[in-house]
This record gives sequence, C-alpha cells and structure tokens, in this order.
Amino acid sequence: MIAAARPVPEIIAGLIERARRAQSEIAHYTQEQANTLATAVAWACYHNAESLARLAVEDTGIGRYEDKVQKNLRKTFGTLNDLLDPSAVSVGVIDHDPKTNLTRIAKPVGVVAALCPSTNPSATPTNKAMMALKGLNAVILAPSPKGASTCARLVELIHDELRKIGAPLDLVTMLPAPITKELTNELMKQADLVVVTGSQSNVRNAYRSGTPAIGVGAGNVPVIIDASANLADAADKIARSKTFDYATSCSSENSLVVLDSVYDAMLEALRSEGAYLLTPAEKARFEAIMFEEDKLSNKIIAQSPQRIAEVAGFGSPAARNARFFLAEETRVGDEAPLSGEKLSVVLTLYRAPNFESAVDRVNEILAYAGAGHSCGIHTKDDAHIEALANRANVVRVLVNQPHCFNNGGSFDNGLNFTLSMGCGSWAKNSISENLSYKNFINITHLVRTCTPHEPTERDLFGAYLDRYGA
Repeated sequence: MIAAARPVPEIIAGLIERARRAQSEIAHYTQEQANTLATAVAWACYHNAESLARLAVEDTGIGRYEDKVQKNLRKTFGTLNDLLDPSAVSVGVIDHDPKTNLTRIAKPVGVVAALCPSTNPSATPTNKAMMALKGLNAVILAPSPKGASTCARLVELIHDELRKIGAPLDLVTMLPAPITKELTNELMKQADLVVVTGSQSNVRNAYRSGTPAIGVGAGNVPVIIDASANLADAADKIARSKTFDYATSCSSENSLVVLDSVYDAMLEALRSEGAYLLTPAEKARFEAIMFEEDKLSNKIIAQSPQRIAEVAGFGSPAARNARFFLAEETRVGDEAPLSGEKLSVVLTLYRAPNFESAVDRVNEILAYAGAGHSCGIHTKDDAHIEALANRANVVRVLVNQPHCFNNGGSFDNGLNFTLSMGCGSWAKNSISENLSYKNFINITHLVRTCTPHEPTERDLFGAYLDRYGA
C-alpha cells in the first residue's frame, strides 16, 4: 500500500479507527487476559529472536547479529517477568486505602503511537507493545524507515500469536510503507498517547504534537573509575558493555573519568580487554569522519571496530585488530566532539586529580550532552557513591555495573526492564524513570468519605511558631 495514494490525515484516521475498534473488543478483559496479551507479544519476539535479529542487521546495516539476538531475548524476557509480577496490576482496582477509603482503578489510555529507532527495530517495538497491551490499549508502531521491514515482520509474528488467543489483530499495527515524517507526525497528532524512543527531533515533535507524550533523552554516559575500584572487574564490564551490539545502546559508556592515581593501571586493564589507544593523529582522523550533515555519520554508528579502522584510515595492525578504541581528551564541548555521544565502539578517557574534580567533570560532560540520562562509578567507597548520586543530575547512577546491560533493567538491580529511559526535566522529558506499564494506564480515583483526619492549627504551625514566633 502506498501512503501517498490518500491524504495523510485520512490514512492515519483509518488506522486509529481500526485500533479503537480492536480496543473496544477487549474492554471487558480481566487482568489474566491482559497478561496473556503481553505474553503473546513477548513470545512473538522471543521465539523468533534469531530471524528478527538477522533481518534487523540486513535492514539497517548497524549492530551485530549475535548481540541483537541476545537483546531480543533478554529485554523481552526481563520485561515479561516484570509485567507478570502479581503486584503489576493494570486492570481494574489497583489498590484500596482503608484509612482514606480511596480506591484507585486502572483504565486504558487509548491508542498509543509508539515511535521506535533503527538501533532496535524489533526489541523496542516488542517492549512498547507488551507494555501497551498490558494496560488494554491498542498500539500503532511508527518505526524508523531503516527498520520498517523488521517491524513489519514483527507485526506479522505478533498477529500469529494474537490469532492463537482469539484477540483482535488490530491491537498491534504499524504505519504503512513507505514510512515518512508526515505519516509519523500525523499519527502523533491523532493518537491518545505518544511514546518516543529515538532521535531528539522526534522527541521534540512529540511534545509539540498536542498529544500527551513520553520522550527519552540522549545518552552520553560518563563513568568514574575511583581510586578504590577493582580495575580488572571494571575493565571487563566496560568492555563488554561498550562493544555489545557495537554500541547501539544509548546506555553504553561514552566517557571514563579516571582518577590520576589509577589512570595508567586502568589503561592497561582496558588494553588487556582488547582496547587500542588512538594516537593524536588517529584521533583527529576519527573526529574528521564523525559527523555528516551535523549528525553522527553512518560510517561509524554501530559499526565493527574493523570497519571504523578502515574508514578512518587506521593503518597499524593493532588498531585494525582492536576490540574497541580509546581516545584521550582534556576538553568538553563543541571543540571536543569526542566528549559527546558517539554510538560507536570509541571510549573517551579523562584524567581527574581527585574525586571532587571527577564529579565536576561528569557534570560538565552531562551539561554538554546526555543531561538527565545516567552516569556511573566503579568504587568500593560508599561515601563517594552517595556523593555522586547527590551531585549528578541524572535519573540513574549505576554502581560497579555494565551500563549497557543494567541501565535498562537487570535481574541483579532494582530497575525495571525497558528500552526507553526517561531523563526528567534535565532533558526536557515528562518522566524521570524507566518506561513501564504504569505509563500506559490512566487512574480513576474512587473517592468515598472516611473518618475525618483534619489536624489542628497547633499540629501544623506549632513547631514553626515555637521557633520563630507569631
């Protein structure tokens, strides 16, 4: 079907009408049935993780097949585990407070427009569709043009599962090909909720659409290597995280701020994990190819280290056989491109004379790029952990963890699984948490009278008046 055959508003109105009809057919569903819907979506991706991963790499030309398989499996499995938790109530009465006699009741938000990036063309649509259907919503997927055929195949697989359980297929649909900005923008205007993962341009457009929107911020994760860090453990975790899917994740470490007392030892630990330190000339060559038309170049985004070495003209055998690259930097800002997000297997190194200056550097990096997203620290010093958490304006501070794997939820930390990380007002986002099913429900508050609990004037003002007078 060619989108240009009819006016764009008419095309979107037709999709919305189908989605609303499908949603009306499940309005009576129980929590168990809602959980079954989420499970059906999950199984479509989980059971076909390999074929979807292969198609994603073929479609987009970015990332690594083996890692995309693991991403499809892990993110889907972890998210489903969160959604099937007995405490994850998304249908009917959520809770009742006997003291206030207040009852909270979950209701669907309606038709969700889910914008998804080319970096995760199967895992992210699956993730959002699971959460949306958990709340008895319908979802219309708006993939990146590069990932459109992967998303289309995913929708086919989801429909196969929805047929098995007797659910309406139009609960999960996608924009018709060819995917255009006009279609995507119109979808955002007509939907009931917009959830955007991907470019900041799409996030800004979502907030301008007039529809309630949830957007995510750009990543640019800085991590402190403290004097007390287990350097071998830190290097192992950082290397695995940085190289996973060739750094497609916005949660991958982008800069290391290393205390001077352990800088040389940390550099050697990273080298033992396959890192190659760029020479000043090689660093300059990489910076020269980083951007095309004021955005990160497809020549480096989520490409193998061998491909980067080739296009950047790194001639030495060590560079051409590297697992990932290191680049030393002393500056932050436009004059230092490597201080920003790179979406590539290149990690920027900064020296810091002490912990306080390391925190200052982290905040400087975040103020330039990645505000609100996350940062981390490798340390054994609890006081330093608390200090970083209190001083860094980010939603997530990870301690002794690989960011790519744990920032979006993990079985060994308390974050829920997701592929969409809200970054709070620091990034002009509407949420400061990991996206979850809770973001896909409205809540009706059933308000009954209760035993009065009105305080006295003395209860409220007494302490103040005793200290400061009337």
